Amino acid sequence: MAVKTLADIINDRMEINNIMETDQKADDYQEGGTHYKAMGVEPWTVMQHVLTEEEFMGYLKGCIIKYGMRQGRKDSPDADKCRHYIAKLQEFNSGY
Repeated sequence: MAVKTLADIINDRMEINNIMETDQKADDYQEGGTHYKAMGVEPWTVMQHVLTEEEFMGYLKGCIIKYGMRQGRKDSPDADKCRHYIAKLQEFNSGY
């Protein structure tokens, strides 16, 4: 049996949970508050323009790992945040 990568595991989970059920883009909403949406420009938009593609993908993957591992350990919607970063990563990889 082949060893699964983090990307394989995330993609499997997304298919199981049907995370991308709507046409809503990751930039259209925020999980866990409105502090980023209230800014003139969201931090990940700046990062996407300033970082290389590889650096930005690394940032998104790091957040996916962080929120995935933190789920249930804090009083915050970490699973929702994890899914939000997965959605952003998918959109970024598909050219949105």
